[in-house]
Amino acid sequence: MNIAFVNLVACALIACAQAPSRPGTVTWEQISGRAASPADHRIHYREDALTFGDLRLPRGAGPHPVAVVIHGGCWQSEYDLKYMSHLSAALSQAGIATWTLEYRRIGHDGGGWTGTFEDVARGTDYVRTLAQKFPLDVNRVVVIGHSAGGHLALWLAARRNLPRESPLFISNPLLLRGVVSLAGITDLRKYGAGAGSCNASVTPLLGGKPNDVPSRYAQTNPSELLPLGVPVRLIHGALDPYVPVEQSRDFAALARNKGDNASFLLVPEIAHFDLVAPFAPVWARIQNEITSLVSQKGH
Repeated sequence: MNIAFVNLVACALIACAQAPSRPGTVTWEQISGRAASPADHRIHYREDALTFGDLRLPRGAGPHPVAVVIHGGCWQSEYDLKYMSHLSAALSQAGIATWTLEYRRIGHDGGGWTGTFEDVARGTDYVRTLAQKFPLDVNRVVVIGHSAGGHLALWLAARRNLPRESPLFISNPLLLRGVVSLAGITDLRKYGAGAGSCNASVTPLLGGKPNDVPSRYAQTNPSELLPLGVPVRLIHGALDPYVPVEQSRDFAALARNKGDNASFLLVPEIAHFDLVAPFAPVWARIQNEITSLVSQKGH
């Protein structure tokens, strides 16, 4: 079922942890304080301590559809993949293999431009290597990202539009079945102009402001790399105080105008971290959207 969706700008996990939460919504402490759900395999996709993924496999012979899962945290080194382990475990229990990526971030040697982008790209393409050993269906791969990870998920779907002269260009990126952005950042230029602590991370991510390094923004900003050419599902909580809904709505409209199958779902009564909490009431709806994407016939 096609529900109206949108892409959104993500909140800094720092800001989320410090700001007051709405009654009844999931807080950062609730999701980050839970013990991480263990993975079946931790595998390095390149020779660096920070470039690995956690692979979780469903029961059964397969081959299984795959969700590449990308965590948020303002692209900052303080935040890692642990809080997304619950989402990944829930999807694997629902029959979708999950490959949850860790990558170099701001504060790490090589993080930011270009390492952060190179890592998530290489980690995603590594699904083809994993499929040589594990029962994975490389023709049914979706990318899911939360917060700053939503930006990276959208960028992964958009990188096929990079110019050949870009240092991030590769000729054969893994073909995706779709992308799911959970409160993700869609426009780096607009988001970086905001006053929040996560907004301030855009400049160190790219090594300058838009007027300083315009080509870097052009190569990494999902709003400037449309059309994606795959279905995009953008989900956000109406009570999330950290992400302007207008940015998501604008992205969805722009993507549709470019010919994309883009939808925007604004969910009432939830906030930023409900979207990645399988114990939250909204989770069944999110899981259904992800399952629908991997179940669709190829494009």
